[in-house]
Order: sequence, then C-alpha cells, then structure tokens
Amino acid sequence: MKLINNTSNHVLYTISSLVVLSSVLFFSCDDLLEEKPKAMVEETFFTSVEEVETAVNAIYTPIRSGEGMSVYEATLECSADYAYGRGSWAQISEYSVFNDTNINRVARIWQQFYLSIRNANLVIKNSPQDKKYQKLIVEAKYLRAFCYFQLARNWGGVPIRTEKNMTDIDLKKSSINEVYDFILKDLEEAETKLPEKQSVAGRPTIWAAKTLLADVYLELKKYPEARDKANEVIASNHFSLVPVKTVENFQENVFGPALISTTEEIFYLKYARLSGQQNYMLWIINHASTGVYNYGGAYAVYSDLTNPVYANWDENDLRKKMWENTEFGLGKTTLVSTKFGDNEAIDKNGGGNDDPIYGYSDILLIFAEASVKAANAPTKEAMEALNQIRRRAYGYNPKETSTLDYKHGNYTIESFISLVMKERSYEFQMEGKRWLELKRTGKAKEIIKKTKGLDVSDHYFLWPIPISEMNYNKALDPNIDQNPGY
Repeated sequence: MKLINNTSNHVLYTISSLVVLSSVLFFSCDDLLEEKPKAMVEETFFTSVEEVETAVNAIYTPIRSGEGMSVYEATLECSADYAYGRGSWAQISEYSVFNDTNINRVARIWQQFYLSIRNANLVIKNSPQDKKYQKLIVEAKYLRAFCYFQLARNWGGVPIRTEKNMTDIDLKKSSINEVYDFILKDLEEAETKLPEKQSVAGRPTIWAAKTLLADVYLELKKYPEARDKANEVIASNHFSLVPVKTVENFQENVFGPALISTTEEIFYLKYARLSGQQNYMLWIINHASTGVYNYGGAYAVYSDLTNPVYANWDENDLRKKMWENTEFGLGKTTLVSTKFGDNEAIDKNGGGNDDPIYGYSDILLIFAEASVKAANAPTKEAMEALNQIRRRAYGYNPKETSTLDYKHGNYTIESFISLVMKERSYEFQMEGKRWLELKRTGKAKEIIKKTKGLDVSDHYFLWPIPISEMNYNKALDPNIDQNPGY
C-alpha cells in the first residue's frame, strides 16, 4: 500500500486507513445503507460511480468528526458577545493571542479542513471525466470551497492546495484575494452543475451553492451579488421557515435529533444515533441539570443572566427560552443552552441533531442585509425577510403580517443593519456564526467592549498557522507568513 504525503497535517497518511463511510452519513433515520470502505491510493483512478461516491463521502469525514465542525463552531462561540468559554476554552474569551492549549486546538481544526480538501482533490483528480461523474466532482468542489471559506475567514491567506499541486510539499501562502478567487471559481461551477434536489439527504444542491456564494459575496462586501444570489434561493420557493408555537417546538421541530430534514434545511451536516455518527456539539455545550441530554455534557460554552445580550432580550422571544439558568460552580447567574438536545443519544460523544450550516433563516438575513446595503436604503423586501424571522421567533406564522412586525419607514440604514445583527445574534446561537459576523462587519471591538468590557487585541482576529505547517512547508517563512502575534 502506497503512503500519501499529507501536506496539511504533516504525517504520512494511508488513505485506506480513513474511516470511509457510505451514504449512512447523510441519514438521520433507520433506512441505512451498508458501509463499504474502499482503499484509495494516489495513483488509483476510480472506475465506477460507487467508488467515486465512496470517495466523496470521505470528504465529509474530517469535518463531521468531533475535532471537525463541532470543535470549530464551539471555538468561535467562545468569542461571541453572548457567550463565554469554560475550562481550557476560557482563555479564548479573553480576546488576546491564544495560549498553547488553544493554539493546538485551532491547529487541529486547520488539519481537519485541509484533510477534507485533500480528499476533495483526490475525487477531482481521479474521477473519470464523464458526464455521469460530473455531479460528484462538483460536490467535491463545493465542499473544497466550503473548507477554504472557513480557512480564509479565520487564518486569512493560506496555501491553496488543489488537485494539480496536492503532492507538492512546499507551497507558498496565497493572498486572501487569491483564496477568495479560488473559492468563487469552485462555487460558480457548483451552482450550475449540482442538482436542484439530491436523492440523499445532506448532500449539497444548487441552492446550497447559491447560499454559500451569497455568504461569500457578503463577506467580500459585494452586496448586489449577495442580494441576487440570496433572492434566487428565496424565489425558488423550495424553502420556508418551520412554524413553531413553543420553545419545545423549536427544539424538536427545527433542531431535533429525530429529524430527517425540514423545509428550512439548505445544507446541514447530517448526524444519527449511531456509534461514531453523532454530533459532538451536544457534549460540548450541555449540562446534566438541563435534562435535555442523557449524558450530561462538558458545558464548555455558556452564558450569563447579566450579559447584555441576554438581559436586553425580550422575554416573549421563544429563542431566549432555550437558555436555562443553572448552577455548576460559576455562579447563580450561569446560563446553559438547551438548543440542541437528545435524550436518546447512545453515548456521550454526541446526539443525533444535525448541524445547521445553512438554513432558510441564513438566506433571509443575508438577503435583508445585502439588499439594504446594495440599495443604500431600507427596502420593503428586506424588511419582510427580517420580519419572517421575528414572527417565527414569537410563535406567529412567518408568512403573515403581525402586530410585532418591524415597520419599514421607521429605520435608517444603520438602525436596520443593527436589527439584522440583533436577529442574527438570537437566531444562530451555538452555531459558530456570531464571531465571524462581528469581524465581517467591523463591529467586534465595539460590541465586545459594550457587552463584556473587554478590549479585543488586533492579533486576535486571525488564528495562528500551525507550527507543524511552518516547520514542514519550507515555502513558508515564519518571520513573514505567520499571522501577527504568533
């Protein structure tokens, strides 16, 4: 068996030693397909759709693992204005350069993203250039773009490893603009060649590609493009918010562990109550006192009754009720999230709840912000998108006007964007999205100072490139290429 030089996590990695999963990864139900691991080595070219599908499934494995998106999102949550880290995560909430523990933590996140990228490159490189393989190849490109988007937002410029240079050990760091150009190229192909609807839950569609494109355009301040892509998803009429009446409806019908899919799912990472297939985030954020997770939890990310985000939050908003006041040694005002719970989890490593990477609420709020910034004024369409989020949060029908609607004529651009940011802060808690928004909007220092009384170090905005990457990749100069502060 040939060993592949893994240039992202700096070990000789036998591809066949990966846990290569079949379509079981994408189901949260009992209708499971047989697992069929395949040996994949660099010089092997795939000769069947089954082999390529298995290789595509391997792209998901690193980001679905405990060290993948769950730890990544929890790390980001520790930086949110409404949240705090506990234990080894506490230092993240100090908004200074990371200590050794958290340098190692984000290094593992870097490695998991690059491992997914490497697996995507194998699919792109080794799949036959035949029409029947096209959708799988562009799925690999979508996932590659997704991983590079996370790397760009947290590390800035990074080495771009593709199917053409993946065996090169020494590869220089590309500029942030070059990384985004590469992301856009992959996504522009994905939005035209992915299917409108997948036969297997959890695989990306053209709507997932358009949503990711809209998010990337928003990051790049290309507001007309972000607005138009978001509007394409809205106008498709394929998606809608799930109506709720109670906090239990939110927990069970929007985020519940038994759900296969919902009308608002655009691109979710799928989990199930199977060994090795569970969502690790539940263990990270829960505590035994809440009673929503039968294995207790590490309660490594929490909030507090005195935090201004929580304290100023309307009590009638159902999303607020997904925080529970509990005491476990941090004080009587401690809050623990009950957003994700599973009382039938089979082990402590997580529950069956899916990870909502992109849902319909994401696209509504992207549209609301982008359309106002593109028009340089609040628009009725943007207000309606925002009000759908608000209505659902109070138990109203999202599509019907209500007495609590925000009124179009009452807001300037600045006050409207503040409303959008407020709704995002409520809607996406424990999803790893808030800190990225605070950075993108340039509001991080102001809002963290206001909510927590802390100053954000300039060095904190980018994570350190792993020392192993610096030592192994001789094209990188630690004095020039390492991010400031490290």
